[in-house]
Amino acid sequence: MKYLKLNPWNVTPREAAKIQLQLRERLELTDRLPQVRYVAGADLAFDLARNTAIAGVVVYRFPEMEEIERVWGESEIVFPYIPGLLSFREAPALLSIFRRVKHTPDLIFCDGHGYAHPRRFGITSHLGVLLDTPTIGCAKSLLVGTHGEVPLRAGAWTPLLDQDEVIGAVLRSRAGVNPIYITQGHRISLATALKFVAAVLDGFRIPRPTRDADRFVGAVKRGEYGRRRRMESVLIAATGA
Repeated sequence: MKYLKLNPWNVTPREAAKIQLQLRERLELTDRLPQVRYVAGADLAFDLARNTAIAGVVVYRFPEMEEIERVWGESEIVFPYIPGLLSFREAPALLSIFRRVKHTPDLIFCDGHGYAHPRRFGITSHLGVLLDTPTIGCAKSLLVGTHGEVPLRAGAWTPLLDQDEVIGAVLRSRAGVNPIYITQGHRISLATALKFVAAVLDGFRIPRPTRDADRFVGAVKRGEYGRRRRMESVLIAATGA
């Protein structure tokens, strides 16, 4: 899977914020999706003792949600942890993994924010623009904005607002649990993003693609996957950037 090389990564925080504002001009917040046959979940884990980011992608057939591929890899961490600039810390590792994916996803679910961001360009949007692929952000915590109470029933949601602008949705993905924050990444409307999130929920708070990706990279970090051997036909193990 190829990606556009639109920005450098070895930059200062001030330069990174400027790049976000520049690339935001490419952001598409309306539907431009192909027929969705494959969806993917993407996430990272950090091994700070080794200064490495472990990135993982899990791909499924859609709508069956049959898992068909897993890819992971490690990259050196080269950017500090700064809220609002996480794409400069995380995106290089994820992009290196998407290059190795054999089944190109038509839609990617990310554990992070997209448009619901102080500069309206979080990691989910950054990845979407560079991969030129529709993306949806599924975050567990609030970064920016306010919202009203969300009814306790599963599937209920309320708009996430920044002043008078709708920047995402606060979704009760499972009855009685804390809501999650759904935001447009790229090439998708908020209404369509909510429909696809509903299609991949399976009774848990976190949508399956990002939940599986989170568990996957956690298992890699714990050493449950051999770092230099093929595990099975649907899994590619890879190291390096």
